[in-house]
Amino acid sequence: MRTLLALAVGRVLRVLIRLVRKGGGSALPGLVVSRLAPKLLSQTLSKFPEGLVVVTGSAGKSTTTKMLVAIARAHGKIVFTNPSTANILQGFTSSIVEKASITGRLPGDLAILEMDEAHAAKLTETIAPRLVTILNVMDDQLDRFVDPALVRNDLGLVGSRAIDSLVLNADDPNLRIMLKEHPSTAEVSWFGVDSASLATERHGLATAPVYEPFPERPTVSAEVQGLSSQEFWAALSGFDLAKVTMPNRGLHFALDSMAALESARRLLGGSFDHGLAIATLNELPPVFARGEITEVRGQKVEFILVQNPGSMQLNLDNLQGDPEQILFAIGKDVHDPSWLWTVDYSNLKHVDVVTGLQAEQAALLLKYHDVPVGAVIADLDTAIDAFFNLPEPSRGNKIVLFSADSMRRMRRALGFWSPEEVER
Repeated sequence: MRTLLALAVGRVLRVLIRLVRKGGGSALPGLVVSRLAPKLLSQTLSKFPEGLVVVTGSAGKSTTTKMLVAIARAHGKIVFTNPSTANILQGFTSSIVEKASITGRLPGDLAILEMDEAHAAKLTETIAPRLVTILNVMDDQLDRFVDPALVRNDLGLVGSRAIDSLVLNADDPNLRIMLKEHPSTAEVSWFGVDSASLATERHGLATAPVYEPFPERPTVSAEVQGLSSQEFWAALSGFDLAKVTMPNRGLHFALDSMAALESARRLLGGSFDHGLAIATLNELPPVFARGEITEVRGQKVEFILVQNPGSMQLNLDNLQGDPEQILFAIGKDVHDPSWLWTVDYSNLKHVDVVTGLQAEQAALLLKYHDVPVGAVIADLDTAIDAFFNLPEPSRGNKIVLFSADSMRRMRRALGFWSPEEVER
């Protein structure tokens, strides 16, 4: 009865919020329902016959999850997953409010969820995942994560709770230390990147530095080889080399692809079809705002989400040529803008419009790094109009670099109401 009441309240609340703000209602219903029925989330996720898969780490969760879900579905699995921004507990509960039956049951064979590091540690206290994939540990927002060692500890707790398989990035020393500190009874396998491909990135994989001895790089079961632009060779244990063409530029996206392939191999076991998995990857579009190219007001625009120093650095380094028009939007999610100052902006030649609730801070750091700024417009709607009223670029696409808060606000302002429109 408590579950029925909680779901009913959540659904009514979701409808009411969306009457006031189209595209809203993705967080508050989950928060309210979790207070009314605190066990709903773990009870619901424990009912999938083939269990729960968790994808976590500092960066790459959305892309890796989309790839893994697509591969599993191509193999005939019915998968429940979360929208790309709903990777915390209240977000999961909101997804249940929307999609569960009145008894709280979700359709599907298994759940594959991307999870915020800290929230994954909390959720897996009550439900043990069948498979856990951990991508990396990066320097992150200091006001929330404080220190990479704390992130590593949370991830270690999650990994230690995996029942069957634990898939880890061999080229992040943090994860080698993590496994030593938090041993797992699950079967551990590693994915990684060859040295030639690693050398294509000026700043490597931008993982958090380690100031203590760490174990040697383990033998990998899945490796990125021969990366060139958006293509690389996927070396997966037991199978021939296969070429993968990515929708995005950058080594970090290639590594996400290998994480997804190795996770799918471990998850699907004997039913894993290598050719089908590769073909699925080659057909996937980008996750929204992760190198997504779409049309806005008759002009092509590429949306690039930046969330921490590592993702900012990797995405800046992979800007193609010298983009003609760039909007830089940093929102209220960057409570402590100090991390912005740790990034090398030398590949950013200019910015046309700076906006967002941290516009002044963003403009200051760009000017300090000798990046010419055209206009600083704090109001996002005004900045959007100014940017898209610029003449269409003579080459390439318009580029929008934004933090998560500005991303959500801008997508709503442009009529992209919610992540569900590009659901995995």
